[in-house]
Amino acid sequence: MNLTETDSPENKPIVLAQISDSHLFSSVNGLHHGHNVLANLRKVLLSICHNRQIDYVIFTGDLTQDHSEQSYQNFVDLVHECGIAVPIYYLAGNHDEPELLAQYFSAAPFTSDTTIDHPHWQIQLLDSKSATPAGYVAEQALVKLQKAIKADKHQLVMMHHHPIDVGYFIDKYGLQNKSAFWQAIDDFDNIKAIACGHVHSAMQLTKQGKQAVKTVHLAPEKSTPAKAPVTLYTCPATSIQFDPSVDGVAALAKGPGYRIFYLYRNGQLDSDVINL
Repeated sequence: MNLTETDSPENKPIVLAQISDSHLFSSVNGLHHGHNVLANLRKVLLSICHNRQIDYVIFTGDLTQDHSEQSYQNFVDLVHECGIAVPIYYLAGNHDEPELLAQYFSAAPFTSDTTIDHPHWQIQLLDSKSATPAGYVAEQALVKLQKAIKADKHQLVMMHHHPIDVGYFIDKYGLQNKSAFWQAIDDFDNIKAIACGHVHSAMQLTKQGKQAVKTVHLAPEKSTPAKAPVTLYTCPATSIQFDPSVDGVAALAKGPGYRIFYLYRNGQLDSDVINL
């Protein structure tokens, strides 16, 4: 994204980097399907550190592969080693223990806030971790999200699990209560996009909102217009990218990646995928 293409300095976007699915081990040499995941995460963090436009980093879960406390410490150590100074927000993935995330991410640059507030935008972090590898957003979390959304601000909702099927094995472990999630946000016209991790691939999918509804006794041209489709952006993993042709975890011969979002005051949202 070339920022010189934007309209004016006052429309300078909020820029955030989404990273996801690091799958670290206690050993700094740990391999996940043949890939050194700590080395891959280092490449991503250094790339982010060198991009002075980035205002925030959002980590959307699955820090650990072996569920060790040392893997959490390795993540923190690497953040400091790479010189990340911008705030890092985070969500738990299905592999993570929320208590360990809170413990190890308790000091700067990490922050536990679940809403990032700006004059024209809000970024909402939605917990989708359940007791199984699949996702589930609790009713309490959906109510909290609805209360947090301000009608006069554009919205980006971020979560770990994907609320739209992507067409390969990971759908078995996607968001289980998709209908409840979409129903909870369907009345909001200011949600510009959803962003998730978990799928180990960069995709852009759309979910059509409410269909056009004709109001009784009104001419068709005065009908309520259809709600604009909501776009789901999925994030490449810092660890491995899944091979969608395999019914199970298998890695493509690709390096790590992450996603950047540009949020403009007029509601425009752009996104780039960075592959390393």
